[in-house]
Amino acid sequence: MCLPPDSPQSRCPPPDDLSAVSTTDLPSGAEGPSQSDMFPWSQMYSITGVGADQPPNEVFNIDPVLGKMFVTKPLDREHRSSYHLRAHAVDMNGNQVENPIDLYIFVIDMNDNRPEFKNQIYNGSVDEGSKPGTYVMHLSAFDADDNTTANGMVRYRILSQTPHSPIPNMFTINSETGDIMTVAPGLDREKVSQYTIIVQATDMEGNLNFGLSNTATAIITVTDINDNPPMLTSRTFSGEVPENRVGVAVANLTVGDADQPHSPNWNAIYRIISGDPTGHFTIRTDPVTNDGMVTVIKPVDFEMNRAFMLTVVVSNQAHLASGIQSSLQSTAGVTISVQDVNEPPYFPTNPKHIRFEEGVPAGTSLTTFSASDPDRLQMQQTIRYAKLNDPADWLSINRTNGQVVTTAVLDRESVHVKNNVYEATFLATDNGSPAASGTGTLQIYLIDINDNPPVLVPRESQICERVNKNINGVNITAADADTEPNAGPFIFELPGSPSSIRRNWTISRISGNYGRLGLRYQIYLEPGVYEVPITVSDSGNPPLSNRSVIKVKVCPCDENGDCTTLGAVAAAGLGTGAIIAILFCIIILLCMVLLFVLWIKRREKERQTKQLLIDPEDDVRDNILKYDEEGGGEEDQDYDLSQLQQPDSLEHIINKPPGVRRVDERPIIPESQYPIRPVVPHPGDIGDFIHEGLRAADNDPTAPPYDSLLVFDYEGSGSTQGYDYLNDWGPRFKKLADMYGGGEDD
Repeated sequence: MCLPPDSPQSRCPPPDDLSAVSTTDLPSGAEGPSQSDMFPWSQMYSITGVGADQPPNEVFNIDPVLGKMFVTKPLDREHRSSYHLRAHAVDMNGNQVENPIDLYIFVIDMNDNRPEFKNQIYNGSVDEGSKPGTYVMHLSAFDADDNTTANGMVRYRILSQTPHSPIPNMFTINSETGDIMTVAPGLDREKVSQYTIIVQATDMEGNLNFGLSNTATAIITVTDINDNPPMLTSRTFSGEVPENRVGVAVANLTVGDADQPHSPNWNAIYRIISGDPTGHFTIRTDPVTNDGMVTVIKPVDFEMNRAFMLTVVVSNQAHLASGIQSSLQSTAGVTISVQDVNEPPYFPTNPKHIRFEEGVPAGTSLTTFSASDPDRLQMQQTIRYAKLNDPADWLSINRTNGQVVTTAVLDRESVHVKNNVYEATFLATDNGSPAASGTGTLQIYLIDINDNPPVLVPRESQICERVNKNINGVNITAADADTEPNAGPFIFELPGSPSSIRRNWTISRISGNYGRLGLRYQIYLEPGVYEVPITVSDSGNPPLSNRSVIKVKVCPCDENGDCTTLGAVAAAGLGTGAIIAILFCIIILLCMVLLFVLWIKRREKERQTKQLLIDPEDDVRDNILKYDEEGGGEEDQDYDLSQLQQPDSLEHIINKPPGVRRVDERPIIPESQYPIRPVVPHPGDIGDFIHEGLRAADNDPTAPPYDSLLVFDYEGSGSTQGYDYLNDWGPRFKKLADMYGGGEDD
């Protein structure tokens, strides 16, 4: 193992002398001379390991005879600081003479690397006015040499500061850590906002004679604090404003501030501390110029204040830095002059309320609705009045003095009156230049009088034809356009004539506003519509009466007192005979529908249980129907269907066994007798009549399952009409012509 080169016992030559780099004789045994020492000419030496026969290869070499090791390449401690090799000794035959020994080689560091900064430029900041010893920023450099030796020990120092204000050495740096701090007071952003410092890093513990150096630049920004209060540029400002104007800027205040523009330390805030007790003005800050704009937010009146003397103070959005006296706040006086303008007249009481009874005649003086002119100093003499809005055109106003007079009768029940109040608007105009106008509203509360008679409600109703002790009568009331006490309670009376009114009808009192109209007990009226006159009187003084007619429908009722369907028809004005006729027609229609349904069911049953006795080709009806001729039935056919229903001329049909017949032919037997209905049936007999007809139809063997309901009008056989004309109907009716044509009539 090599010793340091400066050691007296070192056997390692300088590393750049490749031919003389550390040679090492292989050690001999500790117990005495080894075999290799005794016979040095009889063995060979070799080395193995990283740096020899392993990458990086051939960094070290050994003399195979003498056993001396050499360095063949420059060594770099920063790349590899040590090597582990093994030395071997063998005889001439290749046999191991001794056990291998370990060789540890350490590369001794040399100062061959300069300190390196991570960045060439570093940025830091410090508040202005900072005290000495305030931390600013940190710089660091790295040296690749061994930091346990002087080769890797870096020290820092400041080479220069720009600018030198207020002194050349405003900052210092910790030589070991690289921390920069303030060393003197006097940092003022308003004078110097940025410093540039050159910092040097040197190894060999900062020894400038032997160490290697490098530099970097530190830029230190001096940050702003609010150490400069805003100052108004003048002690006095002035402006003017027209009266009754709002939202206008009337004066502009300028201010100076040395702090950072558009920062909280620079933004100005203005306050009015005196001269505006009623709050007519405010001061808004212009965000660009920092000026203060005095603005009117509440109208000013020239007749009340001709000028305002405001005291204004300005401060910053941020608080002043500690140590700065708040008494340095700047103040100024602002004079605002008010300009007089022509103001419109105004009505002192607006709206004005008055009360009058409705119905006052035209020409009645209601009130004097006059206006005042606020411009007392403009020598205006006259005000003229005009009507602006009069919905019902009931009023007029005197042009010069504002007296309001009626031109029509005031009616509380008019659609123009809302909640008993009639409202009109008037205009007052002065003679200024230019003229100005003001409006006023007159509200007239109209007191009700009894000028509207009551009207019966409802005008139509219905009642049962027979008296029911629980359900009998119609509730009635009245509608009155007037209000209390000129409306209800109402009095309902039946007139004395005609006498039938009081004989059939009666009125009873339910409450103050309701009565009940009903039939007298044991009185029966035919269903129909009756007009019943009723006199209604209100409670006015004097009362007003009105004779109204209510249309009452008298009808049969169910147990709940509701008109039945028959009752509604009867009440429509039809007599008993007409009602019975209508009912009878309805029953006939129902019977026809019922018979048709029974016929459909019977036909379906016969089709399922009986088999036709003739070939379908012999079925005359089928041969006709499958031609699909148009026509709706017997009415639009000019041939006798009875021949089709009873083809007596067909011998094979006549000679069938007794009791067997075709389902589509009419048997030749005496016709069943259907019940004869009375000429004028009583409603109670209708049910019996229907049941007897159904029984007769069920027992009638001639009832056809194949034709329409018109078969009930069958008149029997024996038609005298011939069938020769069937030959003229074409080939489709040829078979019929052969069967019936030319034969004798049945």
